[in-house]
Amino acid sequence: MKETQEELTYHVPVLLKESVDGMNICPNGTYVDVTFGGGGHSREILSRLEKDGRLLGFDQDEDAERNIVDDPRFIFVRSNFRYLHNFLRYHDIEKVDAILADLGVSSHHFDDSERGFSFRFDGALDMRMNKRAGMTAADVVNTYDEERLANLFYLYGELKNSRKLAAVIAKARSVQKITTIGEFLEIIKPLFGREREKKELAKVFQALRIEVNQEMEALKEMLYAATEALKPGGRLVVITYHSLEDRMVKNIMKTGNVEGKMEKDFFGNVQTPFRLINNKVIVPDEAEIERNPRSRSAKLRIAEKVEEAEVDKAVK
Repeated sequence: MKETQEELTYHVPVLLKESVDGMNICPNGTYVDVTFGGGGHSREILSRLEKDGRLLGFDQDEDAERNIVDDPRFIFVRSNFRYLHNFLRYHDIEKVDAILADLGVSSHHFDDSERGFSFRFDGALDMRMNKRAGMTAADVVNTYDEERLANLFYLYGELKNSRKLAAVIAKARSVQKITTIGEFLEIIKPLFGREREKKELAKVFQALRIEVNQEMEALKEMLYAATEALKPGGRLVVITYHSLEDRMVKNIMKTGNVEGKMEKDFFGNVQTPFRLINNKVIVPDEAEIERNPRSRSAKLRIAEKVEEAEVDKAVK
């Protein structure tokens, strides 16, 4: 299948071979790509399916619809992946063979100045993945109280100066509402030293993006729905880009819950619905990072759903 230049630049698929290999595809199985984006992973999955194979692709962003694959085996679902359970039910799909999630923000979003995801451009302070959704990043910085702002910068951006940051924003907005990226940068840039400025600004923007799109709540719901939807032997394949996401994915794979609480049976065996396929996290090699610098922070984890009996047998 030939990809157009637009599809290629929308989002270069990260760890493409490693992640799709990790799905352990059967040619006539049923699969879900919960982060369709530019369709790179979906095309690779379809190339490995025969005529009775099926693939559902989820994306809440209307821009992703431009990349839809014209293939009778493919169903596009314009929705946040947190509603995975509902849409599988809607399409009469009880269980699936593998679920893939690439949690990176598409390059397209960073490169589209109107979407407000990047501090490289001026534009509206927006950051909504779903342009039909309510709250923007401007709403967050203008309406959240100082403590709530400080908490979100600390939790989602892991910023040490989160309190100072929140105080500076609160002071500035009392004089004038903050609506553009340019205005926002003018307020916060003095807090960061020149040598670390880019890294720190990226963390501020990451924190706002996570809040605006409720990414942590959505990820939690999707991971539980995925656990439920997989057949025994089915694979959960997830690519993460920051430590908060990675922790949740690692926890669900190791313990069956996002908090990482270990439940043990009578004999002290950890009760988990998964078996880890790769004990060591998979990361891009130097060649991939050189081709696609945004893949630098990617981490791939793969787990296999165990038979119900395997979880229970030690209790008997």
